[in-house]
Amino acid sequence: MREYLFSKVFGDTLVRYPFDVATGIVGLELIPASLIGDIVPPRESLRGEAFIDVLPGNDPWPARPVESLLQLKLVGDQYPGAFAQGHTMRNSGTVAAFRYEGQEVTQKANGVVITTCLSRPDGCRAEHRLDWNHADLAFTVSTSVTNGSSSPVTLEMLASFSLSGITPFHVADAEGRLKVHRFRSGWSAEGRHECRGIEELHLERSWSGAGAFSERFGQLGTMPVRRWFPFVAVEDTVPGVIWGAQLAWAGSWQMEIFRQHDDVCLSGGVADREFGHWMKTLQPGETLETPTATLACVHGDFDALCDRLTAMQDAAVNLQPEVEQDLPVIFNEWCTTWGDPSHDNLCSMADRLKGSGVRYLVIDAGWYKADGTDWSSGHGDWNPSAKLFPNGLKAAADAIRERGLIPGLWFEMETVGSQSSTFALGSHFLMRDGIPVTVRERRFWDLSDPAAVAYLTRKVIDLLESCGFGYLKVDYNETAGLGCDHPDSQGEGLRKQIEGTYGFFDLIRQRLPDLVIENCSSGGHRLEPSMLARTAMSSFSDAHELVEIPIIAANLHRLLLPRQNQIWAVLHPHDSLQRIGYSLAATFLGRMCLSGGIEKLPDASWALVREAIALYAKAAPVIKYGTSRRFGNVGKSWRHPQGWQAVVRTSGNLALVVFHAFANAPEKVSIPLFGDWDLLESFGNDSADASGGTLVLRTGGDFNGAVFLLSPR
Repeated sequence: MREYLFSKVFGDTLVRYPFDVATGIVGLELIPASLIGDIVPPRESLRGEAFIDVLPGNDPWPARPVESLLQLKLVGDQYPGAFAQGHTMRNSGTVAAFRYEGQEVTQKANGVVITTCLSRPDGCRAEHRLDWNHADLAFTVSTSVTNGSSSPVTLEMLASFSLSGITPFHVADAEGRLKVHRFRSGWSAEGRHECRGIEELHLERSWSGAGAFSERFGQLGTMPVRRWFPFVAVEDTVPGVIWGAQLAWAGSWQMEIFRQHDDVCLSGGVADREFGHWMKTLQPGETLETPTATLACVHGDFDALCDRLTAMQDAAVNLQPEVEQDLPVIFNEWCTTWGDPSHDNLCSMADRLKGSGVRYLVIDAGWYKADGTDWSSGHGDWNPSAKLFPNGLKAAADAIRERGLIPGLWFEMETVGSQSSTFALGSHFLMRDGIPVTVRERRFWDLSDPAAVAYLTRKVIDLLESCGFGYLKVDYNETAGLGCDHPDSQGEGLRKQIEGTYGFFDLIRQRLPDLVIENCSSGGHRLEPSMLARTAMSSFSDAHELVEIPIIAANLHRLLLPRQNQIWAVLHPHDSLQRIGYSLAATFLGRMCLSGGIEKLPDASWALVREAIALYAKAAPVIKYGTSRRFGNVGKSWRHPQGWQAVVRTSGNLALVVFHAFANAPEKVSIPLFGDWDLLESFGNDSADASGGTLVLRTGGDFNGAVFLLSPR
């Protein structure tokens, strides 16, 4: 028997908790408040389905039983049936044993927290928390489990969230209308949107419900955005409703699209025993808290859902240092010196950048190289090169500041290169099978080891502070893999490592509150909410000089805030003005970061750079606070794009259009503007006309870029 424990509208979303009185199972559903009148009561059984009524006993199998908001598995309990082992650990015997105990709705100054408690007879207890703030259009959810028994218990699966009841707008299984949205990712190819029908994923319900099906996906290791982003959404195309979730976790994770009955369920969290080699033993009285997930549903399009999820990253960004609030421009010398920064060449760059509108000059990899070593394997000792910096790093940082710039410094602090003396240490690294985890000439500090943290505190934080650096670029160029040695499991060893990573980032912020921190991981391998929350901005990709830069940058508008998305423009003296304009235009899709041979740029090229920097300062408010929509068609290949792309980003009093033409671009394009706007300024194209809610422009030929800033008419 189904009833509802709680049902209330928060913002524009109905939150309700279905409850099965007989089993004590509680679920969680989200529904657009504007469509409450369109909810269709689910069928009670499968009677009427083909062949069901002629089976022995004429059993009325349930069509849509309540799916628990608590998904966990303890060792010793029954594993899930319905042919599901190996595909999912949802709906195990542990779930059935945890019954509803109570629910508390707590008012806070700016919102509400709903805590739902479930327990089992031995004293083990779980709390599911849904948190909502008045200004938000999405919810944060987490789960904790406490061992209230007198003996240790071992978890082998614990989800952060489970959302059910998709879709409430069809009486049965909504054939042909449910679609799944995900984002694939790879090195230098971040954020490919994938949309597939439920039936394509083979998630059509079975004729009786006796089979359970799951599309479980995610990644293992310490590069959380590798193959997939921790994101999932399901769309009911008939009413135009989309449900979505984003997980904040920098380690091994999983998402599941699950179906056994009429409704589709979404869940996700730390990768479980089957998927991520994870088990965790809780001693009596011990509690484990999951990572946080953000959930939303919207009566609207896919971009509207992504707007809600990314907006939840807003609060963390606003905690960044004051110097960051106007989105200053960065210059990083990586594609200038390619691992050979020195006092002299940095001074030359700083002379060129002085008074240009650039604020940060970042010293990238290689500043620590000893004789006979390279940037990629020589890191770990973190002793400045006396050859490159004969007067020390502080002298270089001081020289940069004397030219009106804030100096920055690169570290790959969590790993140690094989050419460093530190590499030979054994006891302070992540171990697997008793051997240091070694990959591509790197080992990984065990950040749950106080000795490792103390070493990095001395070598990283103390050096940044003593030299007066105002910017830290943190790179991370390999994954630690499936896990590391730990008494509970290799997956638990990895989970502890991620907690240690968070702890060290938090220590940096505590010691140096005004430091600007950049998150890089061979480009975009750590573009997930928990790392975004700990840093001012993130490197979007390692696609530094490629034609697909604007495509990747536009993809990421659906996954993170552009003001945290650092886009590179690498400029060379031999580049044509068209090429320089193409590169500079792409940086308006996020944070402008320049690199390359700027000291030797011809006067016309440098003038174009200065023009772009000046316009970027005017566009910063809409980059910071706007919402984006994308138009055009670039074809299937990013490496060989064809056609054109435009991103229109609007806020209250500004609109920004970033346009790129690729191969075989049309002669003219029309771009919707969502209202009447007047053209204020343009960059790279003077043919545009804004009238009738449309921007019309001549493309100017293949591989052109342009930027337009507009105000309301």
